[in-house]
Parts: sequence; structure tokens; C-alpha cells
Amino acid sequence: MSSTGKGRTTIEVGPDGVALITIIHPPVNSLSFDVLNGLRDCYEQALRRDDVKAIVITGAKGKFSGGFDITAFGGIQSGKLEQPKPGLISVEYFTDTFEAAKKPSVAAIDGLALGGGLEIAMTCHARISTPNAQLGLPELQLGILPGFGGTQRLPRLVGISKALEMMLTSKPVKAEEAHSLGLVDAIVSPNELVSTARRWALDILEGRRPWIISLYRTDKLDPLGEARDIFKFARAQARKQAPNYRHPILCIDSVEEGIVSGPRAGLWKEAESFKELVQSDTCKSLVHVFFSMRGTTKVPGVTDRGLVPRRVKKVAVLGGGLMGSGIATALILSNYPVILKEVNEKFLEAGIGRVRANLQSRVKKGKMTQEKFEKTISLLKGVLDYESFRDVDLVIEAVIEDVSLKQKIFSDLEKYCPPHCILSSNTSTIDLNLIGERSKSQDRIIGAHFFSPAHVMPLLEIVRTKTTSPQVIVDLLDVGTKIKKTPVVVGNCTGFAVNRMFFPYTQAAMLLVERGTDLYQIDKAITKFGMPMGPFRLADLVGFGVAVATALQYLENFPERTYKSLIIPLMQEDKRAGEASRKGFYLYDDKRKASPDPEIKNYIEKARSISDVAIDPKLAKLSEKDIVEMAFFPVVNEACRVLDEGIAVKAADLDIASIMGMGFPPFRGGVFFWADSLGSKYIYSRLEEWSRAYGGFFKPCAYLAERASRGALLSASMDQAKSRL
Repeated sequence: MSSTGKGRTTIEVGPDGVALITIIHPPVNSLSFDVLNGLRDCYEQALRRDDVKAIVITGAKGKFSGGFDITAFGGIQSGKLEQPKPGLISVEYFTDTFEAAKKPSVAAIDGLALGGGLEIAMTCHARISTPNAQLGLPELQLGILPGFGGTQRLPRLVGISKALEMMLTSKPVKAEEAHSLGLVDAIVSPNELVSTARRWALDILEGRRPWIISLYRTDKLDPLGEARDIFKFARAQARKQAPNYRHPILCIDSVEEGIVSGPRAGLWKEAESFKELVQSDTCKSLVHVFFSMRGTTKVPGVTDRGLVPRRVKKVAVLGGGLMGSGIATALILSNYPVILKEVNEKFLEAGIGRVRANLQSRVKKGKMTQEKFEKTISLLKGVLDYESFRDVDLVIEAVIEDVSLKQKIFSDLEKYCPPHCILSSNTSTIDLNLIGERSKSQDRIIGAHFFSPAHVMPLLEIVRTKTTSPQVIVDLLDVGTKIKKTPVVVGNCTGFAVNRMFFPYTQAAMLLVERGTDLYQIDKAITKFGMPMGPFRLADLVGFGVAVATALQYLENFPERTYKSLIIPLMQEDKRAGEASRKGFYLYDDKRKASPDPEIKNYIEKARSISDVAIDPKLAKLSEKDIVEMAFFPVVNEACRVLDEGIAVKAADLDIASIMGMGFPPFRGGVFFWADSLGSKYIYSRLEEWSRAYGGFFKPCAYLAERASRGALLSASMDQAKSRL
């Protein structure tokens, strides 16, 4: 037995001569180095003992293993933990000790068998699972590849195409599919799992069932010529879908090496690639994202008080526009009964139609059956008054950004909703204190800011005021998690966290264009950096009406650092509104495909003339690196203010908000993580330089200046900020 505070492995030999080896490392039986060493020790003990005929490996408390212990990555990357030499675990342990053993082994899989967990199971000579088991190799989500032999064994068990699909998409398969693929040999109930696995192991020993070594199976492999075509297609898809990622290509290379040069050569290729990737910037960034996502639900002073979320049985949504219908869709998809309120029949019919269309899109894509569609849409009820609000537990207001209208709505809600009902607004910019100005229920007013399209985008920005009850925050965190969003709790201010951080983004792009940078070159550079689209394509998508309305909010609240451009107002005069009008910064065809518009230069020249701005030769010839920095360093600067003012509890929350709310590239780890990789001194010096040349828009904030003077990280924890919350 190996036993430490970082997991343990036990061995127990039954009267039938089967050694039961159990992985114990709550909550998901992750494979720490202690567990792996213990597993090897238990295995070697079982092989030495004369009273052991066969081996069964399982995991404690309904989970086989969720994979390698990701907390070890930080130690490896920092040098505090020594990284095992390539091939030590995958070749010496798993292949030459476990799989090549003279005693048969069977994996008894309940719950999760992911990553290294599945790789251990594949070294066994058979796999038995329960119906609820999930099996997969999701390592690519962390910027690495399967490092314990997964790139070699999975293709031999399920075929090359399916193995590549499972690895490149990181999607697990359920037990039934795993059985049909041949990844699992039998499915039994949890009560019968271990006993069936024991009998199966003895059957292998006594020749009643085949003794199969996964690594050397060839019956599922395609002929070499066809295999090469599969690899060629997979590489093309990987480069298209993830042009900034190298690890998917190395994963494909490892699989191919095993097919072309034999499985042991493939194992060594996999081991060398794993060693290289675990130290890569992409892996460091994605591991940071992994832990940061799990940290967003921990809010000091709120979630550490022992509060239990109240059950939300019924939700009301006010407004059936794009946002309201999207929110309603997200709620009914997670089985929340929803009342959708509109001001008249026409608007109500349109709102319900949008929800129907959202669901029908899922049916067309095969993600929802017709039966499920009917059941889901039945959870939605349309109304024109507040009478049905008397028993709702949560209201989400999603009407237009009009302060007086929102104030009236919140005043009305107080009259009709029960005293415990949470009163939330989906506003993206308006101060919640303004919205709730006429309300006496300040403790239950909160922001529930979804991002469009609300049923697709993964972020939920939960905005609290100084008077919002901790119970209400806990309740909304619970709802957010149940509707499969990543909730981030932030403070109350104009734009809150995400939109506040990113308001300088488009403004910086406008400044560059007015001074001579080609706007299409800006979008190209930003997209190459990893954003889903550039600032001008984004402005078209959002619509110029929204862009102007939000810009006015920032101009009113942050006049000293708001860049005022006339380009969009001039375009609006000619009825250009963005993608919806088929004319914005781009022209759009019937399929909404964007193409550059040569007429745009006329609006730029006119804006330049009115504002008396001259072309700067340096900005007319900016490199892609300079474009990216001039667009994003003002975002970093504003993010520093957001953290300094206590709007966010921790920098990691803003990293997740930037990725999930604005599409900041995950492989760069989020705004702060990326900024820290460049250094506070460098960012400060560049902003100072631009501030002298182009004005206060670029002026570094005090927090950034202080960090730069000490060469400190921008993302360092802030006791001062936490104390303000």
C-alpha cells in the first residue's frame, strides 16, 4: 500500500486468488505521483505473490479515475517537482509491468475513466463498466496530449478515426457507446461490477475468454494508405479549427508514428511530445484557465458563510427580444419553468417564436429529439401582465437599455412578486443602483448579465451592489451553474467587469484607423492573435445602435479616457447599422459572409477632417505585434482599474470573464495572465509612450504604475480590493 495525503492505493487479495487494487484519492481519484507509485507497488506485489492468480483495478466511491492530478503541473512547470523521464510511466510502468504481466488484469470502471484513468484501464486485458460510466481522453483541453499510452492504445481499441475524434474534441463517450466501439467488454450494474470483473479475470486466466493486449491489436486499424488519408484530413481540420495550437498536431503525429513505425515507437514519440508540451506556454495558460474556472464560484465573505442555495422553482423573464428569448431558452433547457412577459401580443408571439427557433436549431443539429423539444417548450408560458408573477422565485429583466423603463419595472415587480423573489437585471452597462432607485428591496436586487446569444455563450456575470444579500448571490450562483454557465461575481459600476474592461478595445481601434492604420489589417492582426473576430467585425455583429448607446455611457462616466470617434455616427447617417443592415465596416451577402467595403475610406476621411486628426506615418505602417498591443494594452490598463476598485475579487475571475465573455484566446490564459507574461514594466512603458503621443486615452493607471515600479505581477492578490468588497 502507498499512502500519503496526496492519495493512496490499496491491495486486497480474495479467497478466489484475485487481487483487488483500489485507487483512493477523493474526489475523483486523480492520479498523483503518490497514487501512480502506489499503483506500481501494488501491481508488483500482486505479481510476486503466489496466492494471486489475477488482478482487478478499480476506484473508490463510484469513480474509477478522473485522470492525472492537474495540481502537479504547477510543480513540474515551476521546477518544484521533478518531471519523470519520458517513457517512465507509459513504457516502464504501464506497458512493461502492467500490460505485459503474466497475470491477467481487468479494469472495473464506475463513473469517470478519463485521461490517465482510461489509459490505465486500456493497459488491462479487459474492461467492465457500469451504465453511467464515462470514458475519454480530454488532455488536449490542457494543452498536452495523452501521455500514458493513450495515443497508441485507443486507436487499436476503437479505430483510428474514432480515437482521433475522441482525443481532438476531448469529448468522452458513455458506457453504451464505449461497449459498441469495443472500448468496454461488458456493462453491468454497480453492485455486480467488481464480482463480474473478478470472474472475468479468472476466465481469461483459464482460457474461457481471450487474453488481449491492447497495444498489439491490429484488427481495428485501417490499411496504411487509408490511415494516411485520415491523418491528412485530421491535420487539416486541426489547423483550421485551432490555428494557434500545436498540441493537436503533435497528438496526430504520435498516433501516426505508432501506426507507421509500430506501437513502441509511438509510445516514445508520445512521451517526448508530452514532456515538451507540459512546459509550453499554451499548457501553462490552459491549466491556469482550468483552475480559474473552478475558482469563480468561491467568493470571499459570501460562499464561505455556510449558506445553502434556496430552490428556484419558477423564473420570470421580462422582454422577449434576442437577449430575453435567449435567457428563456437557457432556463427551459435546464428544466426551469419560465414565464415570458411582453407588452403586447405581437412582441410576445415574436419572443416565443425566437425561443422555438433556438430549440428547433438543436433538433436540426441532432442535439435534441422532437419529443424532448415538445417537453422543453411546454415549460414556457407567455403573459402580458404581472398576475402570474405572484409565485416566481427569480425575475430576470431583459428589456432595452432605458433607465426610466427599468426603474418602473422594478417598482412594479415589488408589488407583484413574493418577498423572497430575486429581482435581477440583464443590463450590460447601467448602474444597478440607478435601476433600483425607486425600490425598497435593495437587498434582493442583483445583476444577471448574460452574453449574446444567451443560450450559447458560457459566461454569466453576477453583479452585486453594496446592499445585495449574500443569500441572493449564493442563489444566483446555483442557478448559473445549473444552466451550465460559468458564473463570475463582480461589483457594481458602469459596464461592470467585462464590458468595462473592453470598452477601450474598439476605441483604440478607432483611434488607430483615424490616424492611418488600415482597419482590415487591424481585424486581421487581432484574429491572428486568437480572437474570434476583430473589433470592426465585432462592431458590425453587435450593431451600431448598441455600440453608440454603450459608448455614451462610458463617455459620461469616464470622459478623461474615452476616445470619441465620429466614424460610426457618420455611417449611421447613411443608414448603415452593421451586419443587420448588410452594411457596416464590411458588406454582407445573403449568407452573411463579410467582405471589405472600399467606401469605408470616405467615412474615415470625413471623420478625420471634422476631428482635425492627421495621419501618423508610424501608425500607417504598424506591425501586427504593435496593432495587438495598442488594442489590448488599454484593456489591460482598464482591467487594472477594475481590480484596484474592487469590482473584481481576483484577477483570475477577470481572466475567465475575458475569455468567456469577449472571446479572449484561452491559450493566452486571459487578459491578466497574458499581460503578466509580457511584464508590467513593458506594458507601462508602452502606454506612457503612446500617452505622450496620442493623449490621455492611453495614460497608465496608478495601479499599473505602482506594479511597474516594483516589477510586480499585475495579477497579484489584493487584500485592499478584497476588503472593499
